[in-house]
Amino acid sequence: MKVHLVDGTYELFRSHFGQPERLAPDGMHVSAVRGLIITLLSLLNQPNVTHLAVAFDSSIKSFRNQLLPSYKDGSDTPSELEMQFTLAERAVDALGIVCWPMQEYEADDALASAALRYSKEDSVDQVIICSPDKDLCQVVTGDQIVCLDRKNNVILDEPGVIDKFGILPASIPDYLGLVGDTADNIPGIPKWGAKSSSILLHRYLHTEYIPNAHELWDVSVRGAAGLSSSLEKNRNDSYLYRDIATLYKEVDVTRDVEDLEWCGASKSLFSTLCSELGLGNLSGRPRKWQ
Repeated sequence: MKVHLVDGTYELFRSHFGQPERLAPDGMHVSAVRGLIITLLSLLNQPNVTHLAVAFDSSIKSFRNQLLPSYKDGSDTPSELEMQFTLAERAVDALGIVCWPMQEYEADDALASAALRYSKEDSVDQVIICSPDKDLCQVVTGDQIVCLDRKNNVILDEPGVIDKFGILPASIPDYLGLVGDTADNIPGIPKWGAKSSSILLHRYLHTEYIPNAHELWDVSVRGAAGLSSSLEKNRNDSYLYRDIATLYKEVDVTRDVEDLEWCGASKSLFSTLCSELGLGNLSGRPRKWQ
């Protein structure tokens, strides 16, 4: 079987900014939830989708904010989107899909933990993480754990990660620690860009293995002296940023893989939710009911 793990937070953001404004009868914004329901129904209509779960960032802040206060804190999340998070969890439950709302940890941590856990099951042929988030590439393993960008229909297996970033999946946290990640407010190290980071991490795998003096580097990188000087001044910061970019892989997702089998939507819960949100045209769309 294949297990599909969906980044619900990404789908909400994508729907909010990609869908026309939609209001419920009580005036509440529901465009993000509507988009989430539509994309999940589309996924469920695919013949090889039998076992799945969805993870959300129920709390914008996580343990990473204690390590780096400037880490993403949700201050740029529109209030009309933030108020839909609870509705989104209701929608997933009503569709009969396992839902993991994260508090201390992030959705990515749950997805990574679940992917590693379920990939070890004899009954699982492949785990597909439905997210374009580059953070999740660090758990890609051969073609057993892959990332799927559903918007662009692009799958990244291990060779795909190497082709895209020039490094092994294991080096992704180091890469983000050096280059930074604007989406998560990780600043990165001055002068270090994508090309220089990929060349050096392809050779040395992890930041601590990059020699202190550029004269000892056995790969050619433009501006090596400046890069080396910047790294030596900021090595501790690079390790901190790497720690922040490293996914926590021990989240207790509390469900056996058999529990992820989709047995259909709840007719009463889903119909009630659609009526409440003014989405009656979606109420009959699930192809299977409990």
